Amino acid sequence: MFPNLSPGAVGIRASVEEAMKLARTNGFKGIDVDIHEPERFGAEKLKALLKENGLRIGGWGLPVDFGGSDEKFREGLKELPKWAALLPQSGCKSFISWMMSGSNEFTFAANFERMRSRFREIGLILKDHGCVFGIEFLGPKRIRDNFKHEFIHTLPQMIELCDAVGTGNMGVLLDSWHWFTSGGDLAQIKALRADQVVYVHINDAPNGVALDKHIDDQRAMPMETGVIDLPGFLKALNEIGYAGPVTAEPFNKALAQMPAEEAARVTAASVKKAWEAAGLPW
Repeated sequence: MFPNLSPGAVGIRASVEEAMKLARTNGFKGIDVDIHEPERFGAEKLKALLKENGLRIGGWGLPVDFGGSDEKFREGLKELPKWAALLPQSGCKSFISWMMSGSNEFTFAANFERMRSRFREIGLILKDHGCVFGIEFLGPKRIRDNFKHEFIHTLPQMIELCDAVGTGNMGVLLDSWHWFTSGGDLAQIKALRADQVVYVHINDAPNGVALDKHIDDQRAMPMETGVIDLPGFLKALNEIGYAGPVTAEPFNKALAQMPAEEAARVTAASVKKAWEAAGLPW
């Protein structure tokens, strides 16, 4: 595993060069970059910048609207081969996104088949280029309460969908917040293979909130409260051999208002605290 900085996730507004410098000086080993940067820079220049800063890319945002209309899905799918060929030239073959945990239109079974079919098409295109993709499930009950039909919101359900897709290159973007709010436990993580986890988010949760009352954008910095067992979470991932990025995504308003340098420093300190509590070398 390696600590990864996603500038946008912690409110950092900076150029790619500035963000890489912030990541390097604060001990991160990876960074997330917008998918359009390789086009703007050129893949070779971006690779040179990464090498200069001792960084790798954590993951690319999946440029396909798989949850929307057939037209939007087909538009994204048509462009996907271009991205799948271009983006790995900068050294990262992982794509990531998230999936809504409910629908007003589709029952669970109908939505499952819809996503299985769409993810299979995505997976086959990415597989042609040696790429993998990870999808994040959303755990909080209060999200599902907004929909007529609930959908996938736990780690076992997501793994079931990955298996049903059957392309062999789909896994989970595992977020500690969504895992916790779904009622997840460490046994679920320890039952995974390393290749079933593509990307990891870590966050903490506020004190004094019942499990079914958590609100998605009301989180805490990693290790801020200790409500989520982040040391156990990271130890379990380490035990199964997960070797990918670990990124803070706290949706923290105070953090977003800080100067970029301070936001990077505070984020690094919280991730490092979790890292060391799990017995991992920083």
